[in-house]
Amino acid sequence: MTDYLVIIEPAADGSGFGAYVPDLPGCVATGRTADEAKERIADSIPLHIASLRAHGEPVPPSAAVAERVTVAA
Repeated sequence: MTDYLVIIEPAADGSGFGAYVPDLPGCVATGRTADEAKERIADSIPLHIASLRAHGEPVPPSAAVAERVTVAA
């Protein structure tokens, strides 16, 4: 089992949410809600990795990290 950082963001037009995995370029998903996008990206990650392997491509390791930083705005 490997944990990958997933970024979930609201769509600019307010139509839902997008999710992507910084360590797996091209691995993306969308959903009407953040939870739906999270579920879909969780389903997409193993499929993306299987596709990389099937095409003889290396599977990038999980390396991305995220932290919130509080600043005065």
